[in-house]
Amino acid sequence: MRTLDTRPARYPTQAQAEAAARRLALRHPDRCRLREVGRSRAGRPLLLLSVDRGPRAALVVGGPHPNEPIGTAGALRLAEVLLDRPARPGLSWHLLLCLDPDGAALGAGWLDGPLTMGRHYEHFFRPSFEEQPELLPAPDSGRPPMPESRALTDLIDELRPFLQCSLHGVDFGGAFVQLTGPVPGLSERLARSAERAGLPLDLDCYDAIGWPSPAPGTYLMPEPGSGPQALPDEPELSTWSYAARYGAVTAVLEVPMWAVDAVGDARPHPAAAQAVGAAARALKARAEELSALLPYIPPRARDEHAPLLRTAEFNLAVGPGMADEWLERWPAQPLTVARVTTAGLVAARLPLRVASLLLRLLAGARGPGAQAARERARAVVSDSLDQLRHRFGARWVPVQEQLAHQTRAVLSTADLLL
Repeated sequence: MRTLDTRPARYPTQAQAEAAARRLALRHPDRCRLREVGRSRAGRPLLLLSVDRGPRAALVVGGPHPNEPIGTAGALRLAEVLLDRPARPGLSWHLLLCLDPDGAALGAGWLDGPLTMGRHYEHFFRPSFEEQPELLPAPDSGRPPMPESRALTDLIDELRPFLQCSLHGVDFGGAFVQLTGPVPGLSERLARSAERAGLPLDLDCYDAIGWPSPAPGTYLMPEPGSGPQALPDEPELSTWSYAARYGAVTAVLEVPMWAVDAVGDARPHPAAAQAVGAAARALKARAEELSALLPYIPPRARDEHAPLLRTAEFNLAVGPGMADEWLERWPAQPLTVARVTTAGLVAARLPLRVASLLLRLLAGARGPGAQAARERARAVVSDSLDQLRHRFGARWVPVQEQLAHQTRAVLSTADLLL
């Protein structure tokens, strides 16, 4: 693989990304074009940047989750790299800059200042599952697909891609890939790329517990109904699997913002049951503590910041169930350091997300108890950040290294499938 540009970089805002895409289209009119392929629920444009015109199409989805700005940055960097190389005969690339621009707008404040852990959560937003555009409603749910979801499935129907890459990022952990089908040789390339970027491979990722893992950091999405599945419970109800009707492989590529080296530790944990039990009890206690703050949210904030409230309530609802599953099932099996670390990260991260959202929702609260509620939420944020920094040793991964790994991963996947 070619050495990629590793200039110092930041995540672009939506406006910056759209402006950069327009400049590329103007600068390379023979190879590059930009078009609108849909609108978000709030009317924001969904922009597709296409490079070259071959019949074999590779589709890249940027910005599927608003708390993972690497996706939009990665789509732009990939376009720059492709345009710096000769066109490959018969191949075209189609880069969706941001699948969830409405969500991105709710978390954009982080991108304008120092990229610190504290500021990230001060501006945190990630929608509940039913509002994530890559997840499609069940046929019997009575819910229509969101406009963003429909735009993406329409695009898949139009392009009939051989490859779909979804560009994701994790806040804490390691690099990994989830695949709808095997890509021989990819695991080895990803391992080399992660090593170059100074990233651990996530050996027991929470998003893929129970999924087949043919190599470290590589997970194959199970066939529907074939076995235990982590969240989302039904990966077949997703735009990842939708592309399979055209023979496409989807690669969900994950890169961490803050690396935690212990997620790459395959050794047996010496006291797994105790550690997992402590994490589960802590998560349940935090969920109960933060749930008690919900009544202090003023009516106006409930109306004006309804997406934030739905996200907070969603996380508070799922957290105790996750903890119960750990207590019921995990102690009966030997667990690695990686799996126990994963549980600890979830137990620290989920309350951190909720408490951060509550601080935004409680900002204008008045009356008895409101200030105490804010102080309680701040204490949870402070304690969670302290755990992540010091107990788990979370370390910032420079944006240029995140971009370099993700771009290498996309190009490697396409190269191997071709």
